[in-house]
Amino acid sequence: MKIFKERNNVSMALLLLILGFTLLTTGCKQQQASDQTTQDEASAIVLATTTSTEQTGLLDAIIPVFTSETGIEVKVVAVGSGQALTMGETGEADVLLVHAKSSEEEFVEKGFGIERYDVMYNDFILVGPKDEEALPEECKADIVGALKYIQENKITFISRGDDSGTHKKELSIWKTAGIEPSGDWYISAGKGMGEVLQMADEKKAYTLSDRGTFLSMEDSLELSIAVEKASDLLNQYGVIAVNPEKNPNVHLEEAQKFVDWILSEKTQKLIGEFGVEKYGQALFVPNAKA
Repeated sequence: MKIFKERNNVSMALLLLILGFTLLTTGCKQQQASDQTTQDEASAIVLATTTSTEQTGLLDAIIPVFTSETGIEVKVVAVGSGQALTMGETGEADVLLVHAKSSEEEFVEKGFGIERYDVMYNDFILVGPKDEEALPEECKADIVGALKYIQENKITFISRGDDSGTHKKELSIWKTAGIEPSGDWYISAGKGMGEVLQMADEKKAYTLSDRGTFLSMEDSLELSIAVEKASDLLNQYGVIAVNPEKNPNVHLEEAQKFVDWILSEKTQKLIGEFGVEKYGQALFVPNAKA
């Protein structure tokens, strides 16, 4: 009987030992899985940016370089600048690359962004149908005069209508012209730049576009540049890391690495070279301050 009890005690001890080992092993695996998930989350950031930087192909050309050098994946969300700034306010993005400078500065002043930096610029252009009667000669470098002519003659105009940087610029020019556009001739699309250019093409209409997106689509459109190189058509892009004090889930360290990287001399050179081989001119001019 004594021997039987001793055997039972040994068996129970072994069972408890195995059970303990199993629980310890399972706990370690769960912790490792949790650590890996945290590591994966920390090695990816969300970049909220404009449709123009995506549709020109710039991001496809430069972001793989960033990921290769840092190991940080970048999830790109291409929307209008206004929507990108809203994503920064709600913590849905870690870093912004947008082109609405006054709104960007307001974003930082309100504490949603750490600091805003110039990255690059190109310019806005007014484009219209190739086979239609051109705007008056005196309007070719006068965007305000061109919009007045379009409104007075009820020529179809497609607006982005999406609170993007391009839309904000268009509204500021109408305001300068003293016009509040409305009527059948003025169409608010609520779409990205590429889709609006296609609409303008189909409707033989005019629209305001950033030069980069237009050049990237020019071969498929029956549109040409009607107004360019006016002093008020500069299109400046800025980069901002989102402030974690407003949204604790933001990945500031990784976002700041992206900011430092896109402002670096090496990346600025990549931006300055993008488009030259294909279009005969750069689509963006880098202008980050050293």
